[in-house]
Amino acid sequence: MKADYGIVDRLLHRVALGEATAGVFHEVERGRYLEGAPKDEGGHVFVTGLARAGTTILLRELYATGQFGSLLYADMPFVLAPNLWAGVSKGARKPFEAVERGHGDGIVIDLESPEAFDEVFWRLACGKDYIRPNCLLPHRPDRKIIARYRDYIRLVLRRRNRTHYLSKDNNNILRLGALAAAMPDCTFLLVIREPAAHAGSLLRQHLRTLGDKDAFRLNYLRWLVHHEFGADHRPFRFPGSPDGDRTSLDYWLATWTACYSALETVVETNGNVLVVPYDRLCGDPQSWNAVAKTLGIAASDRQEIRTVSNECQPLRETKLSSEAQALYERYLRRAVT
Repeated sequence: MKADYGIVDRLLHRVALGEATAGVFHEVERGRYLEGAPKDEGGHVFVTGLARAGTTILLRELYATGQFGSLLYADMPFVLAPNLWAGVSKGARKPFEAVERGHGDGIVIDLESPEAFDEVFWRLACGKDYIRPNCLLPHRPDRKIIARYRDYIRLVLRRRNRTHYLSKDNNNILRLGALAAAMPDCTFLLVIREPAAHAGSLLRQHLRTLGDKDAFRLNYLRWLVHHEFGADHRPFRFPGSPDGDRTSLDYWLATWTACYSALETVVETNGNVLVVPYDRLCGDPQSWNAVAKTLGIAASDRQEIRTVSNECQPLRETKLSSEAQALYERYLRRAVT
């Protein structure tokens, strides 16, 4: 998202993403386009994991194969009505020059870049079940809501003229067990990163965004339920989630441990949830080949995957760091090979 949106752009976002109107546009989209949308053949791929795990890079690498349809920045702000928006905005979209995204991590975006906008659907469908003023709760959407989500997927596929969907949504770790059980014909890629480097990346991003007071940007993040860090940080409330100093490395390491500890059972009990260690993905081309083979797609040359920086200091040996490392090693033994 650019920070220099004008008054009209800001109004459009408020109308398209706000509680009172977003659902109305989605119902119009369903009524007009769902009947002509492609049948749901399954085979969809969902990338998830704690923020800063490398999920965006994996999303972009998979999207570059040309095998999937996804939501794009071009669908913003009417992400719940992509076909309707395409018809209304045709020929009227402002040029969007490729720019580095706001995270400051070198990832360049333009209108054709895929991004995690699915969460708008979940916020409207069942936000009361998991969104709290100070945290986000694990939850289990029922099969009726998941069926509507699959209808939404069909609408996006109609817009992209594809039959298989690709999504990245970090918040899906809150509902991963329910989604995996209800969608056995789909694959969920759970990305995990070495805990010390991951915690350090989360801390740096939190400190980087902590002073952001721009009202529109904060609203934008709330509309997308992006509360991973910054002034409106709302932690995932898994068992063992920490309270305390959010500017300390231990807080983010404890967050990492609580999240991936809770997800370990989900991995063990759902064969369609596959572990992708991002450090291995970056360092070993065969890891990317293994992911592609598992998904039944051609492993094209890597375009986006690159080594992630590790600027944090080595962790001192503590009970927390030992627990995190042991958990990470268990995940490695379950990784896609």
